[in-house]
Amino acid sequence: MSGDGSEPVGIDELLERVRDGLDRVTARKAFAEAADGALLVDIRYAALRERDGLIPGALVVERNELEWRLDPRGSHRAAEATGHGLRVVVVCNEGYASSLAAVSLRQLGLYRATDLIGGFQAWRAAGLPVSPASPASPDA
Repeated sequence: MSGDGSEPVGIDELLERVRDGLDRVTARKAFAEAADGALLVDIRYAALRERDGLIPGALVVERNELEWRLDPRGSHRAAEATGHGLRVVVVCNEGYASSLAAVSLRQLGLYRATDLIGGFQAWRAAGLPVSPASPASPDA
C-alpha cells in the first residue's frame, strides 16, 4: 500500500495518468510557442547537453533544481519565472521525465506547464535549431 489507501502504480501507469492532464506538444508546436513567448526549459543532464547540443533560447535547469528555479514565489527562482500563467514547455531527452516534471510544476501553480513529446531527440529529428554546447571551461 502507498500509505493513502490506494494501490501503488508502476511508472508506465503513472506516466499514462499524468499525461492525461497535460496538453503535450510536438517539437514544431513547441518551436512555434517559444516564438510566441513560451519558455522552453531543458532539464537534461550536462553530459547529454554536451553530447547533443542545446535548443537556442531554452532555459537550462537541472531536474533536481526545477521546482526551486521555476516557482514564481520562490526565493531561488530564475528571472524567467515571471508568474503562474507562464507557458512552460519542459524538455528532457526523450519525453518521459519531462511529463513528470511538468506535473510537478502544475502542482506549484504553473497551470500552463506541459512537456515536449519525444523530448530533445524529437526536436533534433524535426530539424529544428540546435546549437553546440559550450565546452566546459578548464576552471569549472
